[in-house]
Order: sequence, then C-alpha cells, then structure tokens
Amino acid sequence: MATEPGSWIECRMRMQFRQHYRPGISSLGEMIVALVIGAMVLTAILTVYGQANRAAEAVLGRVESPALATEVLQRLAEDLDRVLSGQQGVTIQIKNGLDNNFARAQLVIRRTMRDSKNEEKVFEEITWRAGYDYEGSSGLVIYRGHEGIDLEDKLLDPKREAWEDSYPLIPLCRGVTYFRLEVPKGDEFVDQWAEAALPPGVKVTISFAPPHETVRGTWEVYEEEKISRMIAIDKMRKIKFVMAAAGTDVNDPNTTAGGQTPEKTDEKTPQRPGQPGSQKTSERGSRTTDGRTPQRTNEPMPYKPVQPVPGKTGRTGR
Repeated sequence: MATEPGSWIECRMRMQFRQHYRPGISSLGEMIVALVIGAMVLTAILTVYGQANRAAEAVLGRVESPALATEVLQRLAEDLDRVLSGQQGVTIQIKNGLDNNFARAQLVIRRTMRDSKNEEKVFEEITWRAGYDYEGSSGLVIYRGHEGIDLEDKLLDPKREAWEDSYPLIPLCRGVTYFRLEVPKGDEFVDQWAEAALPPGVKVTISFAPPHETVRGTWEVYEEEKISRMIAIDKMRKIKFVMAAAGTDVNDPNTTAGGQTPEKTDEKTPQRPGQPGSQKTSERGSRTTDGRTPQRTNEPMPYKPVQPVPGKTGRTGR
C-alpha cells in the first residue's frame, strides 16, 4: 500500500530532530532562571549559616569571658601579693581615665633600693595599663610590663634582643570594654592614688560585655556584666581591733529589727565581762566550760564555825 508523500517527509523530519536533540538548557532565558534560583538558594543557606555562627560566638563569649576575666584578675593579684607594707621604697600609683570614651586604668608598682653609693635605683617596676585597640575590634587592650634590676624570667630575659627592650609593655588580652581600679578610703572608694603610704587594698573591675553609649557620649557596661575583685595589700599584716565602749552608737550585727539584742547567744561568741551568760559552769561547779578556774569575787564568804576535835588541844583553824 502506498503512503502519502507529505506524511513520509514529516516522519523523516521528526526522526532527524530526535537524533540531534539532547536534554538540557536550550535557551538563554532558561539559563538565567536557573542562575537566579541557585543564587536565592545560596543566599538562604549563607543567611542561616551566619545566624548560627553569630549564635555560637555569643554562647562562646558568655562562657569564655568570665574565665578570661578570672585569669587577668588572678595575674594582677599575684603582682599585688608580692608587695609587703614593711618593705622600704615600695609605692603604688593608680590612675583612672577615658581612652576613646572607654573607661581604662593604670597601675604602677615600684620597688626601689639603695646601692653602695647610696643612690636610689629601681629594683623592680610592674606596670598594668589599658589602651584603646586601634588595630582590632572596638575596645581596650590590657598591657603588662616589667622593668628593673630584678629579672622576672631568669632564663629568657637575658636573651632579649635590643629592639625588645624598647617595647616593655606586653599585651595580655584584647576585647576589654571596661577596666577600672579603685582604692578603699574610709567609707568610699577613690580612683586616684599617689600617696607614699600603701593602700589597704585595690578593687579591680573588668568586663568584656558589649558596651552601650551613655548620654555623655562615653561607653558603659551594665553592672551585672562587670566582674570585680577586692585584692588586699600585704595579707599578713597585723590588723588592730578596738572594742567599742558600752553605750556608743555602733552597728551591732546581733541586734534585731527593733534594736534589741537577742538574749540567747552562741557559746562560741565572746561576751563582755559581767554580762549574763558570759561564763557557764560545769556540773561540778569548779571550772567554767572553757577550762579556766572562775575568778574570785569581792562578796564575803559565809562564816562556818569549826567544831574542836575531842582529845586535842591547841588553836583550831577555820
């Protein structure tokens, strides 16, 4: 049976088209659409990754900031523990101020000595200083320096190069947003100390938390974000305690809200002489509970006559 020429030619063209056709991108429009869809998917993935990365950094900052602050405070406490109030030529200087509107402080511990010619020389000088971080992120960098005749590291200090002596301050940590030093004086704290006498202690406050700008244009950190430590100077020194006289206006921690002292006191709490309950006798009544013999009183003892022994002469004693 013969076929129509038109139908045969059409089938031939379809077969040739199928042989030369391959699946894929066949036009510029489809390629552009594919690129746009890929860019949208990539943007979404990067956004989710950035949020997860920031959340992880925030968690790590919460965990590592107290640990880093504790290490800095411990290192500063070790330097202050080397200061003894009985030593001659030991001074402590403290200054506070602002650096690019960040609260920063400086501490200098200097120990001097006299040589054979009676000339004063710096035996040891330790410097703590905070400065603005111009190269890194916004915040402060805490530096520490050691100079003087006394070498801090007997092994490495003699091997220093000549250019290293020109940079005595060594950076300890960066990212600090608050660093302040205070000295207790009476009932208040002062932020400057340049007296010849040593301070009783130093209060160090540090923070790595993100700051906020105040109305004065300075950067401040919330109180709950600050970490403070009180470091005593010469912990082995003798502290004189004075007993307040009776009737003086003293804040007694044992008083209640009404201003009356409770009658019951602890046996270990020292009592004033003559106060009821200051001494408790044992069962025999010969010694007090602390093992000491009770003191004699000025009250007259009752007289008990002694009967003479029959058959013996002489004077009888009471």
